[in-house]
Amino acid sequence: MLTVNNLSVQFGKRILFDEVNTTFTQGNCYGVIGANGAGKSTFLKILAGDIEPTSGRVFLEPGKRMSVLNQNHNMFDEHTVLETVMMGNKVLYAIKSEMDALYADYDDANADRIGELQVQFEEMNGWNAESDAGAMLSNLGIGSDMHYTMMADMEGKMKVRVLLAQALFGNPDVLVMDEPTNDLDFETISWLENFLANYENTVIVVSHDRHFLDAVCTHVSDIDFGKINHYSGNYTFWYESSQLAARQRAQQNKKAEEKKAELEEFIRRFSANVAKSKQATSRKKMIDKLNLEEIKPSSRRYPAIIFETEREAGDQILHVENLAASIDGELLFKNVDLNMAKGDKVVVFSKDSRATTAFYEILNGNMKADSGTFDWGITTTQSYLPNDNSQFFTDGNLNLVDWLRQWAKTEEERDEVYVRGFLGKMIFSGEEALKKCTVLSGGEKVRCMLSRMMMIRANVLMLDEPTNHLDLESITAFNNSLKNFKGSVLFTTHDHEFAQTVANRVLEITPNGVIDRYMTFDEYLEDNKIQELRKKMYA
Repeated sequence: MLTVNNLSVQFGKRILFDEVNTTFTQGNCYGVIGANGAGKSTFLKILAGDIEPTSGRVFLEPGKRMSVLNQNHNMFDEHTVLETVMMGNKVLYAIKSEMDALYADYDDANADRIGELQVQFEEMNGWNAESDAGAMLSNLGIGSDMHYTMMADMEGKMKVRVLLAQALFGNPDVLVMDEPTNDLDFETISWLENFLANYENTVIVVSHDRHFLDAVCTHVSDIDFGKINHYSGNYTFWYESSQLAARQRAQQNKKAEEKKAELEEFIRRFSANVAKSKQATSRKKMIDKLNLEEIKPSSRRYPAIIFETEREAGDQILHVENLAASIDGELLFKNVDLNMAKGDKVVVFSKDSRATTAFYEILNGNMKADSGTFDWGITTTQSYLPNDNSQFFTDGNLNLVDWLRQWAKTEEERDEVYVRGFLGKMIFSGEEALKKCTVLSGGEKVRCMLSRMMMIRANVLMLDEPTNHLDLESITAFNNSLKNFKGSVLFTTHDHEFAQTVANRVLEITPNGVIDRYMTFDEYLEDNKIQELRKKMYA
């Protein structure tokens, strides 16, 4: 289907890919993973033909069509929404455009050409193209009232959905997508998961959403040391099996037979768990392809995120009563009540991200509520990871050691060796700990903020979109740390796996109050009565 031959990519002295040879096969979905800077997005751009490799070539089987999720959100501003989607099938759209032009200037000389185009158009199911494009848009939450709106007039998050519909339109043979779940809500992501899980052609996707990768992928394509290796299974299987293999490699005295038996038992357990899940029938039954010989240790570095508390909190954590907030006269929420108890890990979400951010800002004293009150328990200490952390990184004179020292409480904690230890846990080792705090990437800033939170040792954590900018390794380590955290958590996330595995309570903030349930996130989304209530609360 799609073959990569002797592919090498070099920027200056840096070698990104070195003689890569690999094949992407019909019917499989490949989740491309790799550390930050490994070249995931570059590889997808090479497949799409947007970047030329230093050497080697990409070969797509003749007669096959590739579709790529467009990252330029303004490219189609002069076209309508429906037209933009249909442009996803370039050949079909070109035939339609030529036919329209010939009809507009019709004469007998055009008749034969029009006839030829009509035959091609019919063979490509062109007469159903508009209705198919409209159905795709509706499934992605863009109603028929917006299908003839100009793209220039669509808001950013809606443009993302239109471009996603464009990539999916017309059943492409190879579908290439870089971070397709960005700016999508949980319902739309769920629709996309189901669509791709039943997609018969080849999918190649980069994503930091582990739930999405688990739901759609038959293979993980790992970029490491300038090579790309395919492993059967989804992301969770790759992660857990590579961790098991790494532990086995460290066990020098363990016999080969014992190691093999342990790996076989792991595959049996994993297969049984997947067979019980709703993804069991997806993508050609991924579990049938699991291969013992493929299990190898990963060279990935995972940060050591460990949240400890200075003291244990009492039973009363937070009491919120009749809270309301608005921005520039626009109501974000009202009638918000919450009694948070010890051990609660609450996923807070809303269709309007401004509402959740305002909720955290009020609780942290950075914003004044329109009305209502809140009280923290007297035994609580809070630590907050805001969505926008830029205010913490404005002093260009501070290196990371001095930056983190600001939250030290004792002389021992101010010691450079002690501070470097915290930074080392977050993969800032050696000279990296002396970088200026103003030159950090988005992911590095979040890792610094996590170091700060670990040093504060609060017993209540508040996290507003904490996985933004983090790589898969950091997200996985962060997720595991919150599952093990003994304190209480309020958090907002677009990471489904985060929400499902951390939260024991769901709080949805709407303009007309809250929906508050003690249940898992999946149970919340799958409860029909709650979904009916949600519609009323947003009406």
